[in-house]
Amino acid sequence: MIALYAIVVTRTSRPAGPSDPILAAALRGELDEPGARQLSNRGPEVTTLALLALARRIAELQSQARTVEDAAATPATPSGMIPVYAKPSSSKRRQKPGAQDGHPGARRTKPTRIDRHVEHRLPCCPDCGGRLQRCTRRRTRIIEDIPEEITPVVTEHTLHRDYCPQCKKDVEPVVPEAMPGATLGHHIVSLTSWFHYGLGITISQIIEILSYHLQTRLTSGGLIDAWHRLATVLTDWYEQIAEEAKKSAVLHADETGWRVEGQTHWLWCFANHTVCYYMIDRCRGSPALQKFFGEAFAGTLIHDFWAPYESIETADRQYCLVHLLRELEKVDMRNASVEWQAFAKKLRRLIRDGIRLRKRSDFTPQRYARRIHLIDARLTELAQWQRPDGTVTYADADALRLAKRLRAHWDHLFTFLDKPDVPFDNNLAERCIRPAVILRKNSYANRSQQGAATQAVLMTIYRTLKLRGLNPTQTIAAALQTYLTTGKLPPPPGPAIANG
Repeated sequence: MIALYAIVVTRTSRPAGPSDPILAAALRGELDEPGARQLSNRGPEVTTLALLALARRIAELQSQARTVEDAAATPATPSGMIPVYAKPSSSKRRQKPGAQDGHPGARRTKPTRIDRHVEHRLPCCPDCGGRLQRCTRRRTRIIEDIPEEITPVVTEHTLHRDYCPQCKKDVEPVVPEAMPGATLGHHIVSLTSWFHYGLGITISQIIEILSYHLQTRLTSGGLIDAWHRLATVLTDWYEQIAEEAKKSAVLHADETGWRVEGQTHWLWCFANHTVCYYMIDRCRGSPALQKFFGEAFAGTLIHDFWAPYESIETADRQYCLVHLLRELEKVDMRNASVEWQAFAKKLRRLIRDGIRLRKRSDFTPQRYARRIHLIDARLTELAQWQRPDGTVTYADADALRLAKRLRAHWDHLFTFLDKPDVPFDNNLAERCIRPAVILRKNSYANRSQQGAATQAVLMTIYRTLKLRGLNPTQTIAAALQTYLTTGKLPPPPGPAIANG
C-alpha cells in the first residue's frame, strides 16, 4: 500500500514513469479493460489512489492546454480566434452607450411619399363602452412595411424577326432587360450577386431568401452561371478601378490568405476612400505586387512591415504604426527585461506624441515644424543600434531587432506629419479586407479559377460602389441595360454628391 502511494506521488510530481505497468498504462491513457479489472481487484484503497493520480494528471494536462492557448493569443490575434472562456469578462461598460451630449441625432428620414391613407376611429369608449363625443383633434402616424408577398413580374417578350435585303440576314430587336439567352432579369442578377459578393451571404441562403420572401425559384447552378456572365461584362470596370487605384495620391495595401481549388492563394486589397481593388494571386511576394503596379507608384503607399512591399518604388510610403504598437505588446508578453521595458516605453511615447500632434485641430506641417523636427531627432536617437566604433548599443535581442527596424524605415514612420492627407495606420485596408474574410469563412473561398476571377471582379465593384455611396443593384442594372442597348459599357460612376 505504501509502495503504491509512493508510485502515485512520483508519477504526478515529475516526468519519470511509475514501476507498476498497469498504473503507467492508465496515466498514458492506454489502459484496456483487462488491466482496469486487475487494478480494481487489488482493493478499494488501491483503486482510490489510482483515481486520485489520474485526476491530478488530468488537471495538469488541462493547465498545460490553457497555457498553450494563452500563449497563442497575441495582441494581433483576431477576436474570433480567441476562445470565449479565454477572454476577460467585464462587469460594467467602459463608457455610457450612445453618442456624446450635443451630438446630432441619427434617425431614419421621413418618407417622401404616402402610398395610401387609412383612417381609424373608435365607435365607442374602449373602457366603459359609452358614447363618444366627436372632436376635430387627430394625429398622424406613418408606418413603412414590405408587402407580405412580393410577386415577381414575369414578362413575355415577342421579338419580330425581319429580313434585311442589304445585309442578307435576319435581324431582330435587342431586349435590354436581360442578358442574351438569359431568363433572369438584371435586377435579380445584380441583387443576388450583391448579396453574395457584397454582403457575404451564402448561395443556399440567397436561394431561401428569394424562394420564401420574394417568390422567385432559383438554382445554385443558374445563379453561378449568371454571376460569371455578369463578371465578364463588368471586367472593363474592374480594370478601370485598378487604374484609378494606381493613379491615386494615397493608397492602402493589405493581404490575407485565400483558397482556390483547395490550394493556398492570397487575396490582395488596394484601397482608399473611393476605390477598393481586390486581386487573387498564387503569390504573396513581390511578383504579385509587380503584377498589379507594373511600374513605380507615384503616390503614398500605406502598408505594414511585410518586406515585399518595399520592392515597389513609390514617391513616399507610410508604415502602419498600429502594427508597430501591437509588436510592442506582443514582446511585452514574453520579455520583462529592464532594457526592453525602457526601450518600449520610449518608443510608445514617441509614437503617441506624433499621433497626438497630428490630431490637433490646428495642425499644419508649417505651424509645427519645430515639434516635427524634435520627433525626428528622438527617433534618430532611439534607432542608433550601433556606435561609431562598431559596438552594439542594445544588449537585449528584442530591443536590438526593433532598433534595426526603426533605422531601416525611419524615413517613412512619420510621413503623416509631413503630409496631412496620409493617415498613420492601415486600418482602412483592414476594414476593406474584412468583408472578404467573412465571405471566406462562409463560402470557403473558390472551387475554380473562374470562380476566383468572378470573386475578384464583383467584390471590387460592389465594394467600390459602397465607398462611393451608390446603390449597387440599381447602378449595375442600369449599366447592363446601357451595355445591351449601345453595345458599350458606360464608365464607372463617380462618388455620389452629398444632398444631391
